[in-house]
This record gives sequence, structure tokens and C-alpha cells, in this order.
Amino acid sequence: MVMGHTTPLTLLCMILLFATPSLSIDVHPQDRISLSLFRSSLPNPNQSLPSWVGSNCTSWSGITCDSRTGRVLSINLTSMNLSGKIHPSLCHLSYLNKLGLSHNNFTAPLPECFGNLLNLRAIDLSHNRFHGGIPDSFMRLRHLTELVFSGNPGLGGPLPAWIGNFSANLEKLHLGFCSFSGGIPESLLYMKSLKYLDLENNLLFGNLVDFQQPLVLLNLASNQFAGTLPCFAASVQSLTVLNLSNNSIAGGLPACIASFQALTHLNLSGNHLKYRIYPRLVFSEKLLVLDLSNNALSGPIPSKIAETTDKLGLVLLDLSHNQFSGEIPVKITELKSLQALFLSHNLLSGEIPARIGNLTYLQVIDLSHNSLSGTIPFSIVGCFQLYALILNNNNLSGVIQPEFDALDILRILDISNNRFSGAIPLTLAGCKSLEIVDFSSNELSGSLNDAITKWTNLRYLSLAQNKFSENLPSWLFTFNAIEMMDFSHNKFTGFIPDINFKGSLIFNTRNVTVNEPLVAARKVQLRVSAVVSDSNQLSFTYDLSSMVGIDLSSNSLHGEIPRGLFGLSGLEYLNLSCNFLYGQLPGLQKMQSLKALDLSHNSLSGHIPGNISILQDLSILNLSYNCFSGCVPQKQGYGRFPGAFAGNPDLCMESSSGLCDDGRTQSAQGSTFREDRMDDPISVGIFFISAFVSFDFGVVVLFCSARARNYILQTKV
Repeated sequence: MVMGHTTPLTLLCMILLFATPSLSIDVHPQDRISLSLFRSSLPNPNQSLPSWVGSNCTSWSGITCDSRTGRVLSINLTSMNLSGKIHPSLCHLSYLNKLGLSHNNFTAPLPECFGNLLNLRAIDLSHNRFHGGIPDSFMRLRHLTELVFSGNPGLGGPLPAWIGNFSANLEKLHLGFCSFSGGIPESLLYMKSLKYLDLENNLLFGNLVDFQQPLVLLNLASNQFAGTLPCFAASVQSLTVLNLSNNSIAGGLPACIASFQALTHLNLSGNHLKYRIYPRLVFSEKLLVLDLSNNALSGPIPSKIAETTDKLGLVLLDLSHNQFSGEIPVKITELKSLQALFLSHNLLSGEIPARIGNLTYLQVIDLSHNSLSGTIPFSIVGCFQLYALILNNNNLSGVIQPEFDALDILRILDISNNRFSGAIPLTLAGCKSLEIVDFSSNELSGSLNDAITKWTNLRYLSLAQNKFSENLPSWLFTFNAIEMMDFSHNKFTGFIPDINFKGSLIFNTRNVTVNEPLVAARKVQLRVSAVVSDSNQLSFTYDLSSMVGIDLSSNSLHGEIPRGLFGLSGLEYLNLSCNFLYGQLPGLQKMQSLKALDLSHNSLSGHIPGNISILQDLSILNLSYNCFSGCVPQKQGYGRFPGAFAGNPDLCMESSSGLCDDGRTQSAQGSTFREDRMDDPISVGIFFISAFVSFDFGVVVLFCSARARNYILQTKV
């Protein structure tokens, strides 16, 4: 018998035939029954798992079977919108080695029968609504390498004592964002196989102790741990992420913290760390994120805080909300990879480093709330990728350089509460991406030029407390996305331009439901390109929490108030006080979102508008010191504002008997209101900006708050 010649192509086909699982493998009958029972127990099973019909395993979404026996080996039903309880039939899948049910809406306690799945290697039940504790039956899962229950706030109680020794193979233990309490079991400290431990955002407490195994990730953020910072000597070569933020760790920053050879993320923010940083403490060039914010660290910032190379170096440096003093080290400008620099809320002095423009990847700079002086360095135009420049509350001076138009993707510019002077350059028209601009509390002057009209995405504009003059421009109310406009305490003259009803959608839209759509509209989110690794992206979010409003108070405006202003159903705040406005006040019924109205200290006349009882959100009303006349009806909503009409001698308040009381009595009662107001407390008390900054990186979380701005830095895997 002569054998035929076997070609290489034929041989390859034979290999593929035997190596590839059959595409028509059937689910084992026993396992099919178990899965069908699980499916039928779900609400709307035909909608949740429509493909679980027939017997072909490959057609069952999320199911992987053994290619020879048809036994179910893996279940992955992540984000399938499943809910209800888990049917115990799943516990009959005796060959199952992977179970993933994360990001669903399962309720009830963790099934005890899961302890019967003795072949299980990985279980992920994260981001559901399981509650209760971890059943002791789980200690039978001796082959488990991954246990992930994070994001189940109802899971709690003490961590089981056996959690650190039930499996000699466990590498990943994620129990973050649950409600576990008590201390860390000692067994976890010596679990040799453990590499990734995430217990973030629980109710754990006790002194922070050292771990004796080489960890890769340690996240104990947002608990109640105290004591001093250990050196984690066993992890000096392996640890890549260390997040101990938002605890009560005290003492200084030990020099050994810079000895980690593989560390990429270090977050110690929100603790009680104090004292000076050892001047020779220098982190490795592998460190990408360093967050020491919200502590009480003092002294100068180390001249060289981290090594850097052409390809490696810090991406984010956050030392804000401490007590650092002295000048900003020049060597910070050598961190060529830096994308976000936060040094706000310290005691820093001196000038902004002249070579700041060397940081060409920089996208967010926040140096606010310090004592910095001098001007903004001209070299800052070299930071051509800058999205946010936040320099408020310093002693900076000089003029706004015309060349700053090179920052053409800048979206947030805050130089408020400084000593800048001169006019707004026409060239700033080139900053077409601006959304938030705050020039308030400076010494800027001149008229408003047309450069501002090019900022078509503008949401927040404050020029308050400057020396701007001349007439308000006709384009004042033409911005489509504007939410807050504050020109108070300047020297503007002329008439108030009529509102353009084709302008701001926010001003013209009544938020009839909850404030959620409005809040969503106020979020400024910046997505940044390249960052830490292929799977991570930097994101910067700045939320406006000020009211939707217009403030033109304390100027020299005259003429009648445009009727269009009183037709803005989305406006929450209107302050035109302390001007020379005259004429009659139209009805307020269309201003259904109105919360505060101040028209005091003008020359408005005529009768008070009709019924305002439909304005349920109105909590502040001030019409004092005008020339109103007639009777103010008690039953039409005005009775809530007894001091709102002081200084109107021809105005009287209707009494309970229906008669009109003498206006002079009312003026006397209202004088206290005027004295309490002083200059203009409504505008001071109502307008504020609150900012939330978040960065998606790896695993680090920081929260800090300030009087005017709040920042949140979050890093996730």
C-alpha cells in the first residue's frame, strides 16, 4: 500500500481541526438544566438572556463550555441588566472555574451554596446590591485566585478571620466600596500569594501595619486607619500603586517612601501628615502620579521631587492644600512629562517660574490661593496644550499679554482676586474655546471689546469689581450657553441691552423637574489625550455650582429695565441694584425659576407687580429704596418679604384687615434690612464657583474642599 504525499497545507488543516473546539458543542444536559432554572428565575428572562435557547453552547451569550464534554467552565454576564436573586441552580455547575456577574442589580445575601463550586478560580460579583456578610462556606474555595465583591454597599460586618488563609492561590482581593468594619485580619498581612488588595471606602479602622508579602497594589483609601506610615519593605521591588488617601495617618513622610523601584501611583492625600519633606527625598522616574494634597506638610517644596527622563516622569503632581512655603522650585519645569500641576492653597511666594513654558504637555495649572507675585510669564504660551489656567487669589500683577491668544484650546481661565490692570486685549479673540472666564477683583479697565464675542462656548463670565467703563455692548446677551454673567461693581454706563431670546438656552429654559438636567448642563468636562498607559486617560471636570443668573449691580446704568429680562423662565438670580434705573416693573410670573431678585437702590416707580405666590423658589426679594407707590397686597406672596420695600415712602403694606398701613412705618421696619445688606450681600452671598476636578488614572482617590472651590481627584483601574 502506497501512502499519499501529505502536503504542508493538509497538515496545517489537520492541526487546526483537532486544536479548535467544535463550533457545535452542546451544553451538557445537567448544566443546561441548571442554567435554564437560573434564567427562568430572572425578571423578564426573554429580554435579559434571549440567546439561551437550544443546546449549542456557542449561541448562549456569556457561556463557555468544555470543547469535549460540554461542561460549563465560565459564566460572564457582566452588565447584562440582570436583577433579582441568584437561583441556587448555579451552584450545581460543578466544573465552573470563572463566574462574572458584575455591574448588574442582584439583591439578597451572597448565596452560601457558592461554597460548593470547588473548581472556582475567579468570582466577580462587584457592583450589585448584595448585602450581609461573606458566608463561611466560601472558605472551601481553595483554588480561588480572584475574589472581587467591590461596589456592594450592603456587604459588611467584620472581615472573616479566614480571609487570608483559605486559599494558597489567592492573588486578587477587591472588597472596596462596601461596608466592612473592624480591623484587617492578621492572616491578610502574611498571605504569601496576595498581590492586589483593594479595601477602599469601607469602615475599617486601627493602626496601619506593614504587610509582609510583595504586593503589587495596595488600596486602603477612605477608611479610618491611623498611626504612622510604614515602609512596606517587603514590597519595595513590586509595589506599583499605593493609595492610603483619606485616612488619619499622622507623622512625617519617611524617606523610605521614595525607595519603591516600581511605584507608578502614590496617593497619601487627605491625612494628617505634617513636618517638612526630607530635602533629598527624590522619587523614581517611574512614578507617574504623586498626590500629597490635603495634609499639613510644611517647609519648602523639595528642589527635585522626582527623577525624570525623556520618556518617563511625573504626569500629575498635586501638593495642594498644605502649608508649603517659599518659592516654586525651578526644577519643577524639568518634569517634561507633567500634564497636571496643583500647588493651590499653600503659602508659596515669589514668582511663577519663568521656564514654565518648558512643560509643553501641561494641560492643567492650578496655583491659586498662594502669595505669588510678579506677572504671568510670557513663556506660558509654550504650554500650548493648556486646558485650564487657574491663578486666582494671589498678588499677581501686570497686564494680560496679547500673545496669550496662542493658548487657543484654553477652556478655563481664572485670574480673579489679583492686581492685573489694563484692558482685555483684542487678540484674546483667538481663545475661542473658553468656557469659564473669571477676571473679577482686579484693576482691569477700558470698555468691553468684541474679542469676547468670539468665545462662543462661554458659560461663566465674571468681570466684577474692576474699573471697566463705557456702555454695555449690544451683544451682551447673545451667548448660547451662558449661565452666569457678573459685571457688578464697575463703572458701566448707558442702557441695559435688551435680551436676545435666541441667546442663552439656560436663561430661557425652565427646569420643570429636579435640578438634574440643569446640573448636567453646568458640567465642563475636558478629555485629555495621552496619559499614563494605554488603558488610562486623564479627565478634568469643572462643575459650576453658582446660580444661573445676571448681576449688573453697582454700576451707573440708567434707563428702563428691558422687559425681556423678566421673561427668562430659567433665570435664578437677577441683581440690578445700585444703579440709576427708572420706569415701571413688569410682571414676574414668567420667571418661574427665580430664587433671588434685587432691584434696590434705583429710581423704579409705579405699582408693585401682581401676584408672585406662584414663584415658589423665590427666597430673596429686595425692592427697597426706589420710588414705588400704592399698596402691597399681603395675600399675593409679598408677605414673605417684610423688609423688601424699605425706603419707598409712597408705598404701604396691606394689613390683615385689608387696609393699607402707613408706608413710613414700613420704611422704619425695613431699615434694619438695609443696614444688614451693607453694600450688596446678595451678590456676595449667592454667586460662588465650586469646582470638581477629577482625573481617571489608576486607583487613587482624593477629596478636598475649600471656601470657593472643591477638587476631586480620582484614579480608577
